[in-house]
Amino acid sequence: MSDFISSALLRRKKNIKKGIQFSIMVCGAAGAGRSTFINTLCGAPVLTTTSKSTHSPSQAHREPGIAIVPKAIELEDVEDGTKVSLCVVDTPGFGDNIDNEMAFSEILGYLEQQYDEVLAEETRIRRNPKFKDNRVHVLLYFIEPTGHGLKELDVELMKRLSERVNTIPCIGRSDSLTPSELARSKQLIREDIQHYRIPIYDFPSDPEYDDEETIQENMSLRALLPFSIVASEQYFETGRQGINGGRVLARQYPWGLVEVENPNHSDFLALKSALLGSHIMELKSLTHDILYENYRTERLSTPRMGGSASESVRYQNINSNNTNGSINDASTVRSHVDDSESLNAEELANHSYLLKEEHLAREEEKLREIEQKVQREINEKRQELLAREKELREIEARLARERSAILESHPVVAHTPTNSSIHTNGTLATSAASMTEKDPVVGLTEAVSEVHIKHDGVEVQAMGVRIKNEIEY
Repeated sequence: MSDFISSALLRRKKNIKKGIQFSIMVCGAAGAGRSTFINTLCGAPVLTTTSKSTHSPSQAHREPGIAIVPKAIELEDVEDGTKVSLCVVDTPGFGDNIDNEMAFSEILGYLEQQYDEVLAEETRIRRNPKFKDNRVHVLLYFIEPTGHGLKELDVELMKRLSERVNTIPCIGRSDSLTPSELARSKQLIREDIQHYRIPIYDFPSDPEYDDEETIQENMSLRALLPFSIVASEQYFETGRQGINGGRVLARQYPWGLVEVENPNHSDFLALKSALLGSHIMELKSLTHDILYENYRTERLSTPRMGGSASESVRYQNINSNNTNGSINDASTVRSHVDDSESLNAEELANHSYLLKEEHLAREEEKLREIEQKVQREINEKRQELLAREKELREIEARLARERSAILESHPVVAHTPTNSSIHTNGTLATSAASMTEKDPVVGLTEAVSEVHIKHDGVEVQAMGVRIKNEIEY
C-alpha cells in the first residue's frame, strides 16, 4: 500500500481537526420558507418561523424596512466528524416594502462591509490573530411558488447581489405546486435567468481539472436549478425501516406525506449535500479568489467620492435594465465620471503600492510617537527616583550627624539587669547564668531594651535593636 497521501486528503484531515467557517445568507419574501429551510438544515430552531406585527394603526403608512440578522451555530458532519461553524444571515422584511430600493442597498452594503473589514485587515502591519472572516459565501434566494417565471424584484436583486456573492435560486414551498406546474416554473425561471444574464452559481465544471465523477455531479446539480425546496421541522411515522426508525421529516396533507429528504418530493437533500459537503470549499474559494478580488480591484481603482465602491456598478445596472431607452442623467454623469477615473492595470498596481506605502508610513509614525512617549515616561521616572534617592541620602546624613552630636555632648549610661554587662567594644552581652536560663536571643533583646541615655535627670529609653548595632562604647 502506497504511503502517498493526496493533498486533498490532507486538507480534509486539517478541516476535520480545525473546522470550517461557512456563511449562508437567505433572502426572499415573507412566507417563502426561508426560516423553515434553515431550521431543517441545521436541525435546530435557529430562526423564528412566525412573526407578529407590532405596528400600531397610526404607523401603518410607514414602510416596515428590512433587518439583517446574523446567527451563529455549530454543526458536525456525522460521517467524518468535520465541524462547521455556520453563520446564517437572515433578511426579514425583504419584499414587504412598496419601494425595495432601500432593501437592495442594505443587503449590498452588508456584503461589502464584510469585504471592507477583510481588506482593512490585509493592509495592517500587525494582523489580528483573532480576526473573524464574516464574508458571505452563498446567497439562497427563495422565489415564491407562483408557477410563473421571475418577477422584476427577483431579477433586480439577483443581478445586483450576484456580483458580490454566489447566488443560488430556490423555489420555496414547492409542494404547493403540482409536478407539472413545478417543472414548468423551473423552465421559465431558467429562461429568465438566461435572458437577463443573471450570473448565478450554476455549479460550473472544468474538464481540464475536474474528474468525470465531479463533472457528472455538477451536471446533475445544474439540472435541478432552481432547487425546489420542501422543509419541515416535524417528524412523521412511515412504517418503513430507516435511520430514524421509520420517522421522516415531512409535511402532512390529507392525501399523504411530502418527505423533505425524498429526492422524488424535494431537492432539499441535494442542496444540503452541496452546501455542507461537496461544494463548501469551492464556494469559499470562489468568494475569496473571484468575488472578493473583483471588489478589491474596484475598491482600490475607483476613488470613493462620498459613496461606496459599487455605486457606479449599481447605477450602470439600473440603466442597462431600462428597456424604453431613457437614461437617467445623474446616473449617466456618475457612470462617466467613474469610467474616466478608472485606472488601467499598471496604474492600478502603482496606486495599490502607493496606498500600502502611505499606510506603512502612518504606522511607522505611530510607532515612533509611542516610542518617544515611552522614553519620556522612563526619563521622568528616572529623575523622580534620583531625586528621591538624593533626598533619602540627605536624611540619612543628617540623622548620622545628629546622632554623633548627641554621643559627643552627652554621657551615655546603660542600665542593665544584674545578669548583664557591657564589654569594652561597646556591645552588650548576657551572663552565662542568664544565657542558660533564657533563650539567648530573648535575653539579648531584653538587655538591649534596657539601655538608657541619661542627661540632666531625663531618662530616654533607646528603641529597638538599631541602638545595639550603631551605638558603640
